[in-house]
Amino acid sequence: MATLYGKAWTRGELLQYASDVSQLGGVRLLALDDGCARGLRVAQFRTGSGLAFDVLLDRGMDIGMAEHNGRPVGWRSAVGERHPMYYQAKGLSGFLRAFHGGLMVGCGLDNVGAVNVDEGVELPLHGDLSNTPASGVSYGGEWLGDEYLMWVQGQMRWASVFGTNLVLTRRISATLGGNALAIADTIENQGHGRAPYQILYHCNFGYPLLSPESELWVDSAVRPRDEDAKKGLREYNRFQAPVERYPEQVFIHQPQPDADGYGWAALANRALGYGAYVRFRLAELPNLIQWKMMERGTYVLGLEPTSGGVEGRAKDRERGILRYIEPGERVELRVEIGVLPDRESLEGYRKG
Repeated sequence: MATLYGKAWTRGELLQYASDVSQLGGVRLLALDDGCARGLRVAQFRTGSGLAFDVLLDRGMDIGMAEHNGRPVGWRSAVGERHPMYYQAKGLSGFLRAFHGGLMVGCGLDNVGAVNVDEGVELPLHGDLSNTPASGVSYGGEWLGDEYLMWVQGQMRWASVFGTNLVLTRRISATLGGNALAIADTIENQGHGRAPYQILYHCNFGYPLLSPESELWVDSAVRPRDEDAKKGLREYNRFQAPVERYPEQVFIHQPQPDADGYGWAALANRALGYGAYVRFRLAELPNLIQWKMMERGTYVLGLEPTSGGVEGRAKDRERGILRYIEPGERVELRVEIGVLPDRESLEGYRKG
């Protein structure tokens, strides 16, 4: 049933008040038309509960703006939405000059993390996924009994002559009255050889959800990536006011599985009475990367489920954790991002 305006509705009850469900919520396509964003296709979602978010179809189906009842959920960088035609795949600068932030940026499939050279191939920061346009895009909404489901789907291909041929099919969905979105990804090897792959879901949270009053909830074993992170290990789950210079701190979590085999992490702001969470299936995404950045103008917490590490493909290969996909094989990945809209839901989530 759809829970709207303090009541649970059947399909029949709700449609007595609204002949077109888009009056209450839904998904529509549009295109941005100014500056470096011109021509960028967007699927715009409204769930009716107050949750609204944009899927950037030409940016690997990243999730851009996200808010709940007018309160920001995601973080937005100064780069803003940017059409992939401006992307230059080189070193650090290519990704960073295109990194819009948003609620979720996809990283992979050729590389996750640091710039590196793997078996003679130079790989850019976080790969090309976020700058690959989707093709075969479809979208819509449908009643499944008394639940109304809205969705968008597309495909991104990584192929080269004499190289790999991988296809990522991404489906992002939400329900009418819901406070969460679901990402269902399928990676398929349409080539004829075994291929390595990496993937990371760079989920980004900013002010006012992230503030000195916020705290991170996560059930995991945690370790620092480097010396900068080691200095902040005791306070990895606490935050501070922005400072002039802040060396980024990155922590690697190994989450404990819940009863369904999922890991989770939540950012809670009890002072404002809302929060957000990320939930992900551990079989394919065994690690969670935490990116803590408390600098003026770049005030952000990243919670990033990933298939491996965050130091590049060569390091994953060296450590024996690089994943492979066989010809004809499909790998399915599941991620959920949700809002905890009030104090009651915060406390309920904390208690499990």
